[in-house]
Amino acid sequence: MQPGQSTPRDVVVVGAGPAGLCAALALAARGLRVDVVERQSRAALEAPAFDGREIALTHASTRILRELDVLQRIADADIGPLRRARVLDGDHPGFEVDAGGGAAHLGVLVSNHCIRAAAWQAVGDSDAIAVHDAAAVEAVATDAGSARVVLVDGRELRAPLLVVADSRFSETRRALGVPVAMHDFGKTMLVSRVRHAEANDGVAWEWFDQGQTRAFLPLEKHLASAVLTVTGAEARRLLALSPRAYADELAARFEGRFGTMEPASSVHSYPLVATWAKRFAGPRFALVGDAAVGMHPVTAHGFNLGLGSVERLATAVGEAMASHGDPGHPAALRDYERRHRRASLPLFAGTGLVVRLFTDDRAPMRPLRRAVLRGMRALPPLRRLLAAQLMDASAR
Repeated sequence: MQPGQSTPRDVVVVGAGPAGLCAALALAARGLRVDVVERQSRAALEAPAFDGREIALTHASTRILRELDVLQRIADADIGPLRRARVLDGDHPGFEVDAGGGAAHLGVLVSNHCIRAAAWQAVGDSDAIAVHDAAAVEAVATDAGSARVVLVDGRELRAPLLVVADSRFSETRRALGVPVAMHDFGKTMLVSRVRHAEANDGVAWEWFDQGQTRAFLPLEKHLASAVLTVTGAEARRLLALSPRAYADELAARFEGRFGTMEPASSVHSYPLVATWAKRFAGPRFALVGDAAVGMHPVTAHGFNLGLGSVERLATAVGEAMASHGDPGHPAALRDYERRHRRASLPLFAGTGLVVRLFTDDRAPMRPLRRAVLRGMRALPPLRRLLAAQLMDASAR
């Protein structure tokens, strides 16, 4: 992999996050030559910093990452099995979901920085992918025949297809004139790792309550990712605490269910904003990952949906190459748009419904939430359906 533009390329990918790197790998696996443009330096890409985010990978996502030679590059110790999930509302006992059907687990948990590092290593072993690091985009344009990306340093990249993968707040998407529906939930998510006295048994918790949502993601027997969703003002107060005081606050907020807690990482904060691009594709370009759909994290499907977009785009492009010899053929981009919209709209809408129902603190909503939880607790078929959605064995 050599930086620079010595030969014509087939695809330009803007953004070297996990979705962008996986898109480059998936397209290179279909015989295409790919340029990747990224603002971060090569050093930052080679050794991504811990950012607090733990990714719950479905069975489909682990398959995709294995096919891209990414999963194999993640150490076994960095992959935590997710055996069951528990959903509660205040003092209501809620319900549990397990894999069922003889499956050992619902999915696995892997830190975002581990996925990034593994994807970067896989890209580094591909002769078909060239990375332009520490490179900012000055302008983008597309016409009937090609896409053009002009970098701040004056370099110009051209290809029959442009793939946009530079986050839910994508500047490239805006430059292409793609409108986006955006919803700011007015909340902030705080994430950190903690060591805790009581074993977690591989169970993930999602615990809704007045004014806060708590989540507990098992990484090891006595190590977990603790997630708090609170108002911005409360987030600022919590971030000002010492590591010891913050761990004590977490133990109290989880009502001692996991015993005493010790800080095991820095604390990271993220504003909760969901986005939905009004178009996933256009003349000579396609959006993947969060640039297409930026999910609320409550259903833990954001990156899984992003990997699904990568697979759907690569499939459509592969079919276009076989039929037309053109990776950016309009028929391929229309097909990708249709497939990804059909796959993502129910999940995006369903996630929004869950958020509205379980985070609305108005008094009339509590009986409705309890009714939903009682129904899930009493009806195994509903739990099996939810487990199937969480596991997502196909995703094609």
